[in-house]
Amino acid sequence: MAIHLGGNQYGKAEVRLVRVDRGAERHAVTDLNVTTTLAGDLEATHLTGDNSGVLPTDTQKNTVYAFAREGVGEIEAFGLRLARHFVDTTPTITRARVRLEQYRWERLTVDGQPAHHSFARAAGTRTATVAYDGSTAWVVSGVADLTLLNTTGSEFHGFHRDRFTTLPETDDRILATAVSASWRHGGDPADRADAAWAESFRQAHRHLLEAFADTHSLSLQQTLHAMGERVLRHREELVEVRLALPNKHHFLVDLEPFGLDNPGEVFFAADRPYGLIEGTVLRDGAPDPGLAWW
Repeated sequence: MAIHLGGNQYGKAEVRLVRVDRGAERHAVTDLNVTTTLAGDLEATHLTGDNSGVLPTDTQKNTVYAFAREGVGEIEAFGLRLARHFVDTTPTITRARVRLEQYRWERLTVDGQPAHHSFARAAGTRTATVAYDGSTAWVVSGVADLTLLNTTGSEFHGFHRDRFTTLPETDDRILATAVSASWRHGGDPADRADAAWAESFRQAHRHLLEAFADTHSLSLQQTLHAMGERVLRHREELVEVRLALPNKHHFLVDLEPFGLDNPGEVFFAADRPYGLIEGTVLRDGAPDPGLAWW
Protein backbone atom coordinates (compact mmCIF):
# COMPACT_ATOMS: atom_id res chain seq x y z
CA MET A 1 0.00 0.00 0.00
CA ALA A 2 1.52 3.32 -1.11
CA ILE A 3 1.40 6.20 1.36
CA HIS A 4 2.58 9.74 0.75
CA LEU A 5 2.54 13.12 2.45
CA GLY A 6 -0.26 15.38 1.33
CA GLY A 7 -0.72 19.11 1.57
CA ASN A 8 0.67 20.70 4.69
CA GLN A 9 1.38 24.06 6.28
CA TYR A 10 2.39 25.49 9.63
CA GLY A 11 2.65 28.81 11.39
CA LYS A 12 2.15 30.89 14.50
CA ALA A 13 -1.45 31.42 15.54
CA GLU A 14 -2.88 34.49 17.22
CA VAL A 15 0.11 36.69 17.91
CA ARG A 16 -1.31 39.51 20.02
CA LEU A 17 0.19 42.87 19.18
CA VAL A 18 -0.63 46.33 20.49
CA ARG A 19 1.29 49.31 19.13
CA VAL A 20 0.96 52.81 20.60
CA ASP A 21 2.01 55.67 18.34
CA ARG A 22 2.91 58.45 20.77
CA GLY A 23 2.38 61.67 18.86
CA ALA A 24 2.96 64.97 20.64
CA GLU A 25 -0.66 66.02 20.19
CA ARG A 26 -2.33 62.64 20.66
CA HIS A 27 -1.70 58.92 20.88
CA ALA A 28 -3.01 56.29 18.45
CA VAL A 29 -3.60 52.59 19.20
CA THR A 30 -3.29 49.64 16.81
CA ASP A 31 -4.56 46.42 18.40
CA LEU A 32 -3.99 43.25 16.34
CA ASN A 33 -4.29 39.48 16.40
CA VAL A 34 -1.94 38.07 13.71
CA THR A 35 -1.70 34.50 12.41
CA THR A 36 1.08 33.49 10.01
CA THR A 37 0.90 30.32 7.89
CA LEU A 38 3.73 29.01 5.71
CA ALA A 39 3.88 26.24 3.10
CA GLY A 40 6.53 24.92 0.71
CA ASP A 41 9.23 22.26 0.54
CA LEU A 42 8.71 20.79 4.00
CA GLU A 43 8.73 17.04 3.33
CA ALA A 44 11.94 16.46 5.26
CA THR A 45 10.62 17.66 8.59
CA HIS A 46 7.54 15.44 8.25
CA LEU A 47 9.27 12.31 6.98
CA THR A 48 12.65 12.33 8.75
CA GLY A 49 12.51 15.09 11.34
CA ASP A 50 15.09 17.16 9.43
CA ASN A 51 14.21 20.73 10.46
CA SER A 52 16.83 22.55 8.39
CA GLY A 53 14.15 24.04 6.12
CA VAL A 54 11.79 25.06 8.92
CA LEU A 55 11.52 28.69 9.99
CA PRO A 56 10.44 28.29 13.65
CA THR A 57 7.03 29.59 14.58
CA ASP A 58 8.72 31.52 17.38
CA THR A 59 10.74 33.35 14.71
CA GLN A 60 7.52 34.17 12.89
CA LYS A 61 6.15 35.68 16.11
CA ASN A 62 9.31 37.72 16.61
CA THR A 63 9.13 38.96 13.02
CA VAL A 64 5.62 40.30 13.61
CA TYR A 65 6.84 42.32 16.59
CA ALA A 66 10.01 43.51 14.85
CA PHE A 67 8.08 44.70 11.78
CA ALA A 68 5.63 46.52 14.07
CA ARG A 69 8.53 48.53 15.48
CA GLU A 70 8.83 50.17 12.06
CA GLY A 71 5.12 51.00 12.14
CA VAL A 72 1.99 49.02 11.28
CA GLY A 73 -0.16 51.33 9.18
CA GLU A 74 -3.14 49.71 7.44
CA ILE A 75 -3.41 46.00 8.17
CA GLU A 76 -3.47 44.98 4.50
CA ALA A 77 -0.11 46.67 3.89
CA PHE A 78 1.34 45.20 7.09
CA GLY A 79 0.23 41.70 6.04
CA LEU A 80 1.78 42.15 2.60
CA ARG A 81 5.12 43.14 4.16
CA LEU A 82 5.13 40.05 6.36
CA ALA A 83 4.02 37.60 3.67
CA ARG A 84 6.64 38.81 1.19
CA HIS A 85 9.36 38.68 3.83
CA PHE A 86 8.67 35.04 4.73
CA VAL A 87 8.64 33.86 1.11
CA ASP A 88 11.49 36.03 -0.15
CA THR A 89 13.92 35.25 2.70
CA THR A 90 13.24 31.57 3.47
CA PRO A 91 14.41 29.24 0.64
CA THR A 92 12.00 26.40 1.43
CA ILE A 93 8.89 28.56 1.76
CA THR A 94 6.88 29.12 -1.42
CA ARG A 95 3.62 30.46 -0.01
CA ALA A 96 2.76 32.59 2.99
CA ARG A 97 -0.62 33.61 4.33
CA VAL A 98 -1.10 36.25 7.00
CA ARG A 99 -4.45 36.69 8.72
CA LEU A 100 -5.06 39.80 10.78
CA GLU A 101 -7.83 40.90 13.10
CA GLN A 102 -7.85 44.53 14.19
CA TYR A 103 -9.76 45.41 17.32
CA ARG A 104 -10.93 48.93 16.73
CA TRP A 105 -10.65 51.69 19.33
CA GLU A 106 -12.48 55.02 19.16
CA ARG A 107 -11.07 58.12 20.76
CA LEU A 108 -13.03 59.46 23.74
CA THR A 109 -14.04 63.09 24.00
CA VAL A 110 -13.95 65.38 27.00
CA ASP A 111 -16.21 68.45 26.89
CA GLY A 112 -16.58 67.91 23.17
CA GLN A 113 -12.84 67.73 22.52
CA PRO A 114 -10.94 64.56 21.50
CA ALA A 115 -8.99 63.02 24.35
CA HIS A 116 -5.22 62.75 24.06
CA HIS A 117 -4.82 59.15 25.22
CA SER A 118 -8.25 57.67 26.10
CA PHE A 119 -10.20 55.17 23.98
CA ALA A 120 -13.28 52.94 23.94
CA ARG A 121 -13.59 49.65 22.07
CA ALA A 122 -15.54 50.13 18.82
CA ALA A 123 -18.11 47.77 17.32
CA GLY A 124 -16.94 45.17 14.83
CA THR A 125 -13.51 43.69 14.15
CA ARG A 126 -11.64 44.70 11.02
CA THR A 127 -10.01 41.75 9.25
CA ALA A 128 -7.56 41.07 6.44
CA THR A 129 -6.04 37.98 4.85
CA VAL A 130 -2.96 38.32 2.64
CA ALA A 131 -1.44 35.49 0.59
CA TYR A 132 1.78 35.61 -1.44
CA ASP A 133 3.40 32.86 -3.55
CA GLY A 134 6.57 34.60 -4.68
CA SER A 135 5.04 36.30 -7.69
CA THR A 136 1.40 37.12 -6.96
CA ALA A 137 -0.31 38.58 -3.92
CA TRP A 138 -4.01 38.33 -3.02
CA VAL A 139 -5.66 40.54 -0.43
CA VAL A 140 -9.01 40.02 1.27
CA SER A 141 -10.34 42.68 3.65
CA GLY A 142 -13.38 42.43 5.86
CA VAL A 143 -15.24 42.91 9.10
CA ALA A 144 -16.47 40.41 11.71
CA ASP A 145 -18.87 40.49 14.66
CA LEU A 146 -20.69 43.53 13.32
CA THR A 147 -24.09 43.27 15.02
CA LEU A 148 -26.97 44.86 13.12
CA LEU A 149 -30.71 45.02 13.78
CA ASN A 150 -33.81 46.23 11.94
CA THR A 151 -36.90 46.52 14.15
CA THR A 152 -39.22 46.27 11.13
CA GLY A 153 -39.03 46.03 7.35
CA SER A 154 -38.42 42.27 7.38
CA GLU A 155 -40.74 39.46 6.34
CA PHE A 156 -40.51 35.69 5.92
CA HIS A 157 -43.30 33.73 4.26
CA GLY A 158 -44.09 31.49 1.31
CA PHE A 159 -41.45 28.94 2.33
CA HIS A 160 -41.69 25.20 1.71
CA ARG A 161 -43.55 23.22 4.35
CA ASP A 162 -43.42 19.56 5.31
CA ARG A 163 -44.81 17.60 8.26
CA PHE A 164 -42.06 18.91 10.57
CA THR A 165 -42.66 22.58 9.82
CA THR A 166 -44.11 24.59 12.71
CA LEU A 167 -42.70 28.05 11.95
CA PRO A 168 -45.48 30.60 11.36
CA GLU A 169 -45.26 32.99 8.45
CA THR A 170 -44.70 36.66 9.22
CA ASP A 171 -44.90 39.94 7.35
CA ASP A 172 -43.22 41.93 10.11
CA ARG A 173 -40.32 40.71 12.25
CA ILE A 174 -37.12 41.87 13.89
CA LEU A 175 -34.12 41.09 11.68
CA ALA A 176 -30.84 40.88 13.58
CA THR A 177 -27.48 39.43 12.63
CA ALA A 178 -23.77 39.49 13.46
CA VAL A 179 -22.13 40.14 10.09
CA SER A 180 -18.92 38.44 9.00
CA ALA A 181 -18.01 39.87 5.61
CA SER A 182 -14.89 39.61 3.46
CA TRP A 183 -14.15 41.32 0.17
CA ARG A 184 -11.40 40.44 -2.29
CA HIS A 185 -9.33 43.12 -3.99
CA GLY A 186 -8.61 42.86 -7.70
CA GLY A 187 -5.47 43.96 -9.49
CA ASP A 188 -1.95 44.20 -8.13
CA PRO A 189 -1.92 45.45 -4.53
CA ALA A 190 1.85 46.10 -4.57
CA ASP A 191 1.85 49.87 -4.73
CA ARG A 192 -1.41 50.67 -2.96
CA ALA A 193 -0.93 53.36 -0.33
CA ASP A 194 -2.19 53.18 3.25
CA ALA A 195 -4.74 55.88 2.46
CA ALA A 196 -6.22 53.76 -0.34
CA TRP A 197 -6.57 50.71 1.94
CA ALA A 198 -8.19 52.83 4.63
CA GLU A 199 -10.65 54.48 2.25
CA SER A 200 -11.56 51.14 0.66
CA PHE A 201 -12.39 49.69 4.06
CA ARG A 202 -14.40 52.73 5.17
CA GLN A 203 -16.49 52.75 2.03
CA ALA A 204 -17.09 48.99 1.85
CA HIS A 205 -18.10 49.04 5.52
CA ARG A 206 -20.46 51.98 4.86
CA HIS A 207 -22.14 50.28 1.91
CA LEU A 208 -22.72 47.10 3.92
CA LEU A 209 -24.50 49.11 6.60
CA GLU A 210 -26.53 51.16 4.15
CA ALA A 211 -27.67 48.08 2.23
CA PHE A 212 -28.80 46.42 5.45
CA ALA A 213 -30.78 49.52 6.41
CA ASP A 214 -32.23 50.18 2.93
CA THR A 215 -33.37 46.66 2.04
CA HIS A 216 -36.97 45.69 2.75
CA SER A 217 -36.14 42.06 3.38
CA LEU A 218 -38.25 39.08 2.35
CA SER A 219 -35.46 36.75 3.49
CA LEU A 220 -32.03 37.08 5.08
CA GLN A 221 -30.68 35.60 1.83
CA GLN A 222 -32.08 38.59 -0.06
CA THR A 223 -30.42 40.95 2.42
CA LEU A 224 -27.10 39.12 2.01
CA HIS A 225 -27.17 39.55 -1.76
CA ALA A 226 -28.17 43.20 -1.49
CA MET A 227 -25.24 43.90 0.84
CA GLY A 228 -22.68 42.20 -1.42
CA GLU A 229 -24.11 43.73 -4.60
CA ARG A 230 -24.05 47.26 -3.17
CA VAL A 231 -20.41 46.96 -2.17
CA LEU A 232 -19.37 45.75 -5.62
CA ARG A 233 -21.40 48.40 -7.45
CA HIS A 234 -19.74 51.21 -5.52
CA ARG A 235 -16.17 49.89 -5.14
CA GLU A 236 -14.47 49.12 -8.46
CA GLU A 237 -11.31 47.79 -6.80
CA LEU A 238 -13.26 44.85 -5.32
CA VAL A 239 -14.23 41.71 -7.24
CA GLU A 240 -15.88 39.41 -4.67
CA VAL A 241 -17.79 39.66 -1.39
CA ARG A 242 -18.44 36.73 0.93
CA LEU A 243 -20.88 37.03 3.81
CA ALA A 244 -21.96 34.88 6.73
CA LEU A 245 -25.12 36.12 8.46
CA PRO A 246 -26.37 34.25 11.51
CA ASN A 247 -30.05 34.96 12.12
CA LYS A 248 -30.28 36.31 15.65
CA HIS A 249 -33.86 35.29 16.36
CA HIS A 250 -36.19 37.52 18.38
CA PHE A 251 -39.41 35.79 19.44
CA LEU A 252 -42.50 37.69 20.53
CA VAL A 253 -43.30 36.87 24.16
CA ASP A 254 -46.83 35.62 24.86
CA LEU A 255 -48.19 37.89 27.60
CA GLU A 256 -51.80 36.65 27.38
CA PRO A 257 -51.42 34.43 30.52
CA PHE A 258 -50.92 37.68 32.46
CA GLY A 259 -53.87 39.44 30.88
CA LEU A 260 -51.61 41.64 28.78
CA ASP A 261 -51.36 42.27 25.06
CA ASN A 262 -48.04 42.46 23.20
CA PRO A 263 -48.24 44.65 20.09
CA GLY A 264 -44.75 43.82 18.89
CA GLU A 265 -42.94 45.37 21.83
CA VAL A 266 -41.59 42.60 24.12
CA PHE A 267 -39.28 39.94 22.66
CA PHE A 268 -37.11 37.07 23.82
CA ALA A 269 -33.66 37.23 22.17
CA ALA A 270 -32.56 33.62 21.57
CA ASP A 271 -28.86 32.88 21.21
CA ARG A 272 -29.17 29.31 19.85
CA PRO A 273 -29.98 27.47 17.72
CA TYR A 274 -29.91 29.98 14.91
CA GLY A 275 -30.15 30.02 11.14
CA LEU A 276 -26.85 30.64 9.36
CA ILE A 277 -27.01 32.19 5.91
CA GLU A 278 -23.82 32.23 3.83
CA GLY A 279 -23.16 33.36 0.29
CA THR A 280 -20.82 34.92 -2.25
CA VAL A 281 -21.46 37.82 -4.63
CA LEU A 282 -19.03 38.03 -7.58
CA ARG A 283 -18.25 40.59 -10.24
CA ASP A 284 -18.64 39.02 -13.70
CA GLY A 285 -15.29 37.90 -15.07
CA ALA A 286 -13.49 38.18 -11.74
CA PRO A 287 -10.31 36.04 -11.64
CA ASP A 288 -10.34 33.24 -9.11
CA PRO A 289 -7.02 32.71 -7.31
CA GLY A 290 -8.28 29.54 -5.64
CA LEU A 291 -8.35 28.86 -1.94
CA ALA A 292 -4.75 29.83 -1.14
CA TRP A 293 -5.79 33.31 -0.03
CA TRP A 294 -9.02 32.47 1.78
